[in-house]
Amino acid sequence: MRKSIVLLCVFTLFCVLPSFSQRGNAARNQPAPVPSGSLVFDVRDYGAKGDGVQLDSPAINRAIEAAAGQGGGTVFFPAGKYLSGSIRLKSNIALYISQGAVIEAVLDTAAYDKPEPNEWGDKFKYQDFGHSHWHNSLIWGENLENISILGPGLIHGKGLTRSLMQDRIPDGVGNKAIGLKNCRNVILRDFSVLHGGHFVLLATGVDNLTIDNLKLDTNRDGMDIDCCRNVRISNCYVNSPWDDAICLKSSFGLGYARATENVTITNCWVSGGFEEGTMLDGTYKPIGPDYKTPIPAHFTGRIKFGTESNAGGFKNITISNCIFESCQGLALETVDGGLLEDVTVTNITMRNIISAPIFLRLGSRMRGPEGVPVGKLRRVIISNIVAYDTKPSYCSVISGIPGYDIEDVQLSNIQIYCTGGGTPEMAAVEPRENERGYPEPGMFGATPAYGFYVRHVNGIEFSNVQVQYDGEEARPAFQLVDVKNADFLHVKSEPVPGVPEVVLKDVTNFRSHFTSGVSDTTILKAASARL
Repeated sequence: MRKSIVLLCVFTLFCVLPSFSQRGNAARNQPAPVPSGSLVFDVRDYGAKGDGVQLDSPAINRAIEAAAGQGGGTVFFPAGKYLSGSIRLKSNIALYISQGAVIEAVLDTAAYDKPEPNEWGDKFKYQDFGHSHWHNSLIWGENLENISILGPGLIHGKGLTRSLMQDRIPDGVGNKAIGLKNCRNVILRDFSVLHGGHFVLLATGVDNLTIDNLKLDTNRDGMDIDCCRNVRISNCYVNSPWDDAICLKSSFGLGYARATENVTITNCWVSGGFEEGTMLDGTYKPIGPDYKTPIPAHFTGRIKFGTESNAGGFKNITISNCIFESCQGLALETVDGGLLEDVTVTNITMRNIISAPIFLRLGSRMRGPEGVPVGKLRRVIISNIVAYDTKPSYCSVISGIPGYDIEDVQLSNIQIYCTGGGTPEMAAVEPRENERGYPEPGMFGATPAYGFYVRHVNGIEFSNVQVQYDGEEARPAFQLVDVKNADFLHVKSEPVPGVPEVVLKDVTNFRSHFTSGVSDTTILKAASARL
């Protein structure tokens, strides 16, 4: 009967498949013999029980080895709970997790492969431990091609760690749900992940990567795309209260600089505002003061790139048609010498944003090999953005550092509605430079504008941009510091009584046209101006 069910499921998925393999002896420790030409390998035929009691990863790995020995195939998980340690992928293999099937990470240090040596990650040399090792994952693969993880089932990282002391679980357990290094032609589609550990997915040096229709409800990062090329992320739902939802990086984990490039992120929902697990069960319980966790939730949950931003950097990135809910805003950063260039962001809605709706940062932390110059952040277009109910402490920030300007930024068709609450003391603040700081909106403290704070920028255009606030406010809408070539076209802001709408400090070549509260004007140079 099971043979017929499996055949029917696979036939439905793939339309036509050759006949199934001859059933092996489940009691054997060696892979069951599989006739030449067979494509489907049921993990239960290799000793897996799926009862949530027996450790099934040895049997799963036997099924993978059998498939690889036949040139590839689909390793099939029927409904059941498969208690597992490290699962080792092979080339030309697809894991298919069927409806009702759960791969559950075991809380047993002996069940996981040890983190492999990496001289570039030892003692946090250029990036942290989690970005420097892949073998200590629930599912991992290195130097592979043509691999897939498919199906509507669930990966439950119950025994995975987030690599923090607060985990209170043994050292040596897995710290990622999926780790991939130096792979190509990879498809991840349709499955869900609960409690994914340090990363649900760490993909480093992966080319031709398709990620589609994943549902991730997790306790740290959703997916980290590091030094990858030709990536498509679409139709994904990510709830990650304690870290980023979708994060692009360019680390030195491979031992050389490699760009993350040619990436599309589209049709995704990201959040950090719901109790872990309640996105998947459909209850969507907002995190409140009574939510019991070892560490406070900080509602991160955003799309971001650049906290690891080595000399490879980022180029040719598009982000479109995404929703941010109860999380931080969009963050584009480069602080370790990498380029960040040729990026477009469009059709984004945001609600209940706890920090800067838009955050662009060029810094000089320079965590990486010596001799690398400060990077560049340039040619960025952000359009068609609505951000509602944004919190008052941090407005949108676009900031380079002295001597290193962000270049050529265009912002158009943007509406930002902040909750207000800015004080005269906040309006008088001169944010610290913090050139070597970890890039986060809070790195500057409270901002002296409620709409946009722009500093160390050469070439910025605001077109059809509107900023408003509720309640009381004492700050200007815009403040520009050390800015060259700024254009305000059809810009609207809600006036604050007795406060200028635009403050200029050391600004060269400022132009405004049809801007509320500001006459059409060209200012060639302003050491200080209040408009």
